[in-house]
Amino acid sequence: MDLALVLFAAALVGALGGALAPRVIAALPEPADPDDAQDKISYRRLAEAAALPGALAVAGAAVCAVLAWRLGWSAELPLWLYVGVVGVVLAYIDWRTRLLPTRLVAPSYGIVVALALLASALSGDWGSMLRAGAGWLVAGGLFFVLWFVYPKGMGYGDVRLSGVLGIALGWLGWAELIAGVYAGFLLGALGGGLLAVLRVVDRKRYPFGPFMIVGAVVGVLVGPALGAWYVG
Repeated sequence: MDLALVLFAAALVGALGGALAPRVIAALPEPADPDDAQDKISYRRLAEAAALPGALAVAGAAVCAVLAWRLGWSAELPLWLYVGVVGVVLAYIDWRTRLLPTRLVAPSYGIVVALALLASALSGDWGSMLRAGAGWLVAGGLFFVLWFVYPKGMGYGDVRLSGVLGIALGWLGWAELIAGVYAGFLLGALGGGLLAVLRVVDRKRYPFGPFMIVGAVVGVLVGPALGAWYVG
């Protein structure tokens, strides 16, 4: 299929997903933990921002178009279009509330696994499905250990999200998985540090989810080059 058509279709999916996202955000249940709910803007109020549908539509379209540019019309594109759309929504929520809602992350496991299975069925590449499972264990295990050792430094929502990203990155390849996870930590350290210096965020408590999601996209983009360089 012509690349321009693929980019247009992907951007359209991202734009529609972003435009409809405020309805999803408004329907999210508030945190049951009083500590999480303290000083938190409500999801309903968060979704009422007049410019939000347009902003998320633009962000969703941009992310999905970039992913389509890299992946083309491939069996794994639907998987990553979903990750792109839900990633934009989660990044926005985490940035504003410092929480990654379980109501969005938990169902994403089932959807991502289903789309990964579909990609393997369409491509006949079942080895990628096995690697996706390994990516879940590697990324999720790493974040769980970091959270277990120092829970004040990372929210458990980040641990949940890491598994979703690990499945999607693992399906693509080990290079994408390693690059995506590493980029998330690198961007979180450098970007978070810079934003703390500029007093945009609190140095001791800033959202890590957006950096994880951007890092995953970076992994998709640079993973093949990284793998080729390592093999070469």
